Amino acid sequence: MPNSVNTNVGAMVALQNLNATNADLMTVQNRINTGKKIASAKDNGAIWAIAQNQRATSGSLNAVKDSLQRSQSTVDVAIAGGEAVSDLLLQMKEKALAASDSSLDTASRTALSDDFNAMRDQIAKSVSNATFNGVNMISATGTTIAALANDDGSSKITVQAQDLSLAGISLNTGSISTQATAEAMIATVGAAITTVSTALSKMGTGSKSLGAHLTFIGKLQDSIDAGVGNLVDADLAKESARLTSLQTKQQLGVQALSIANSSSSGLLSLFRG
Repeated sequence: MPNSVNTNVGAMVALQNLNATNADLMTVQNRINTGKKIASAKDNGAIWAIAQNQRATSGSLNAVKDSLQRSQSTVDVAIAGGEAVSDLLLQMKEKALAASDSSLDTASRTALSDDFNAMRDQIAKSVSNATFNGVNMISATGTTIAALANDDGSSKITVQAQDLSLAGISLNTGSISTQATAEAMIATVGAAITTVSTALSKMGTGSKSLGAHLTFIGKLQDSIDAGVGNLVDADLAKESARLTSLQTKQQLGVQALSIANSSSSGLLSLFRG
């Protein structure tokens, strides 16, 4: 290349290299600032799209967890109400058995009958109060729970409502005011105990299923979030080392450009006498 003051090839090459270094330095600084190697679609469109899809899945799982937790709380409240009913039935059976004793006097039988009726009334109150977030699973018109099980709502975990009302357990009529009615009531209360125990078993299984799936969803969400991090997060230790290298390279590039720009001034010596 002939010596020329119009075209300085060395300066052009030095400037190109310096611009490339500055571009790399800007990329590294952006990664350090954001903590991500892919912060937008222009960094890597395909990987960014994959990460966005996975973020959408992870976000949807928050709704699934809320649904599972809410459903589990509803079932647990229903179980608490059912256990209260079961405990009352055990006491009622004891009262009925005591009232079936032919040796009882009228006053004692009346007292047992009053206790029995009071417990039956308490069963109705326990069932009525077993409500969470406006949902009651053990009333005569109990609500069946259908919790979300996946991120698109196509799968649900269902826990069936159980009728533990007095009518539902066939205990809304009858008394122990006489020996004969007390003897008949023993079997009736025994059947009610069996019904309530079966219902509690089903709801207990449902609550356990909700809890197990909630644990799984939590682990799944953590795995997805970790996967997104693997796709887009920057290795800050590596970027820090690269930053130092590029800053040094930038300084050398500035010096190289300065030398290249000053090289044409040597031509002046050719024109000195």
